[in-house]
Amino acid sequence: MIGIPVTDLTQDQICYFGYGSLVNEETLPTGTTVIAGQLSGWKREWRGCSKGKEGNGRMSGVGVCALGVRREEGSVIRGAMVLDTKANLPALDKREWHYSRKSLTEGSFVPDCGRQMPADTFLYQVQDQYAHWGNDEHPILQSYADCVMAGFYRLWGQEGLEHFVETTDGWDRVPILKDREDPYYPRAIVLSNELAATIDDLLKSVNAQYLNR
Repeated sequence: MIGIPVTDLTQDQICYFGYGSLVNEETLPTGTTVIAGQLSGWKREWRGCSKGKEGNGRMSGVGVCALGVRREEGSVIRGAMVLDTKANLPALDKREWHYSRKSLTEGSFVPDCGRQMPADTFLYQVQDQYAHWGNDEHPILQSYADCVMAGFYRLWGQEGLEHFVETTDGWDRVPILKDREDPYYPRAIVLSNELAATIDDLLKSVNAQYLNR
């Protein structure tokens, strides 16, 4: 659900900001509340290099580049604040295993619905040892980018897609691995032909480079 007012968290709740795949409700547990909005003071970038852990399906041992954020005064990025149950936190930490939780400044997130948000919120920032620009050995997975961009499209339409591309650093330096038809990403989604074409055209506009393996 989008636009639910939240003012106080109970002991059984957590609230965190998603700026990548966590924007896409299809990747979240049942029962979460997604609140679209804007976060000030952070910049999104393709600097999250790691290798998939053993036992993680096709991702096991595969080098990839995921999204990260850095603090940057004056920067504003769209994303989603997610209200979840504390019982889901261990699974979330496992999903974001090469990230660390960082508390957000009260008032830095402004929801599109204009309602008050809780003070105790956080996001996941890539740990220093993984915070490197992607490369041929650690490319962006097309299936991951598709998932993220589908989430932005669902919340903001074409404007959301354009905002995501324009406010994310690294398209010109990190290659994309074409795995849409046979995805490595464990939370891959199926795009409509129309949305897939829209995404591809938008990435061409920023001179995205592709790998074929």
